[in-house]
Amino acid sequence: MQNWFHIIPKNTGLSTYVWIIFCLLPFFFIFRSSSVIEILFGIVMIALFFVAYLRSFNSESGFAYVWVSIEIAISLIMTLLFGYVYFSLFLAFFIGNIQHKGGFLSLYIVHLTTTLAAATTVYIAQNESLFPQLPFIIITIIGVILLPFTIRYRNQQQKLEGQLEHANERISQLMVIEERERIARDLHDTLGQKLSLIGLKSDLAGKLIHVKPDNAVKEIQDINQTARTALKEVREMVSNMRGSKLDDEIFRVQQIIEAAEMTFTLEGNPELSHTPLLVENVLSMSLKEAATNIVKHSEAKNCHVTIQQSSEEVMIEVRDDGVGISDKIDSLKGHGLQGMRERLEFVNGTLDIQNSNGTTLTIRVPNVAHQTEEEGLM
Repeated sequence: MQNWFHIIPKNTGLSTYVWIIFCLLPFFFIFRSSSVIEILFGIVMIALFFVAYLRSFNSESGFAYVWVSIEIAISLIMTLLFGYVYFSLFLAFFIGNIQHKGGFLSLYIVHLTTTLAAATTVYIAQNESLFPQLPFIIITIIGVILLPFTIRYRNQQQKLEGQLEHANERISQLMVIEERERIARDLHDTLGQKLSLIGLKSDLAGKLIHVKPDNAVKEIQDINQTARTALKEVREMVSNMRGSKLDDEIFRVQQIIEAAEMTFTLEGNPELSHTPLLVENVLSMSLKEAATNIVKHSEAKNCHVTIQQSSEEVMIEVRDDGVGISDKIDSLKGHGLQGMRERLEFVNGTLDIQNSNGTTLTIRVPNVAHQTEEEGLM
């Protein structure tokens, strides 16, 4: 059960002022009685109902059912003795908050049956007293029927939204971890071998400097050249780590394609909306890899890029009229497609390859950020 510290229910679709009226209205019904004993008894029942109502939200599951049973009994007494049926709406709201399906259905059936039976009995026995409020009683019964399911589905939706938000946070954390690991791998691949080479050549130069000075000078020159190469590769790696917008990458891809004497055409808007920068960077890198493959391996004359955005996903299709790609796995690795596929899987994306009059690469990435902002059903 969830904690609850207010008598007035929230998020039921009814105004707070309506619930205040339902809290005050029973006093009007009991003060219509001529007997002081009935009035005192009615006040005690009202106080007991709200005490039980508050306790039912703050109790464990087993005790909560006891309090609800007391509330149902008080609601029946108030209906039969005073014609006040509106406590059933409070009960309907609470029943909708019960998470256990069996308990929810059991209390729902009992509450609906007793409310209908009591309202029908009072209407037959005291037609003149209930007839003026008949429309409100009908609305109340409709609320008893629909309100529990509305509250239950809304709570489930909020729970799922919370789980989705938690999952997105976890994905973001995993992205950071994966990015750190990737940077570590790139640094190791870029610097590890060259730093080892510099260390070996430094030792060799130290040994040769007194024996063969000319050879030592040559080794020092090699060390200098290796250090410059390593520095250049690190700068390129850092440059590639920076976020790249898709519309900027489209411009660069067009330059590369046209420089290779191919015709480039674009369909769709490259300015993405509701797409995180990390996802857009992955799309840009994938598009760059696809364009590089076309220039190096396709022998094509035309390259056509299609960009489609929807509330569910972003789709990029890169099509050429070249010789196509072999179905062999080694060929995929050689063309860098395996790395592209791994990047896309990291953001839950997919890569589809088709060979028909050339090669068609279809890149799809779900639009997670937009889905999390969608409002649920009331």
